[in-house]
Amino acid sequence: MKKDIKVGGQAVLEGVMMRGKKGIATAVRKPDGNIVIDKKDHTPYSSKNFIFSLPIIRGFISLIESLVIGIKTLNYSASFFEEDLEDVEEGKFEKLLKKIFKDKADDVIIGTTVVISFFIAAVLFFILPTFIANFFKKIDVENSIGLNLIEGVIRVIIFLSYIILISKIEDINRVFQYHGAEHKTIHCYEKELELTPENAKKFTTLHPRCGTNFLFLVMIVSIILFSFTGWESIGERILYRIILLPLVSGITYEVIKWLGKSSGAISKFISWPGLMLQKLTTREPDLKQLEVAISALKSAEGIED
Repeated sequence: MKKDIKVGGQAVLEGVMMRGKKGIATAVRKPDGNIVIDKKDHTPYSSKNFIFSLPIIRGFISLIESLVIGIKTLNYSASFFEEDLEDVEEGKFEKLLKKIFKDKADDVIIGTTVVISFFIAAVLFFILPTFIANFFKKIDVENSIGLNLIEGVIRVIIFLSYIILISKIEDINRVFQYHGAEHKTIHCYEKELELTPENAKKFTTLHPRCGTNFLFLVMIVSIILFSFTGWESIGERILYRIILLPLVSGITYEVIKWLGKSSGAISKFISWPGLMLQKLTTREPDLKQLEVAISALKSAEGIED
């Protein structure tokens, strides 16, 4: 029986970020071999406002929050591996932002990065498949459900191709090892075993609450929802996809929450494709990488050594 916990995480450069009941903790192994931990208190946006805590809405809010936290933690981990950081001249755009927003400039930069990331993802995984699928309409595929299914298949193919491509990058491969360490550590914690690298090593690198699983389920949920929108002008279709994105992410969030708690046959069936996809986004970690993930989890959960 799994321990009912709400720990989640993310792999970063040479480290792991964990979100637990005591806050957010990011553990990074520095070039000198030492582990440094950055811990911050954190109250989820969904618990600050009743509206934000409602089902579906909380999913979209959590997605935006995760993007912001993810970018911040990635920047933090990268700071340990940038050579001659002090000698790097700031760009004109960054200087302008700091002149206008002063102490709030970093927040503005993070916000801008989130918006750009969201826009790129929307174009790559939602708008581009719509354009490609439109060619099938021109070759006498008139059924709107069939066209939406074709679009969904194209979306999944683009997503899988993207994952496979980035997995070939050496630095990303290291991140995928830490991704595996994150999952193994959470499994170990859920089973209430002592948090040691040796114990965590025994577990699988696959986990049903993984962000990879979330992204894959977004693809599937979008196929279902978009099939109700018809297949009118391309501008109208794109508008529908942008408007429905919060609903797609919100529904997927609720599904992921349920998958994390359920161990029935239906939940296993739904989880299976996403778990198989994690074989592309996780790698087997070594004991040192597991040590980093354990350090992050202990700090996030307030566990004393």
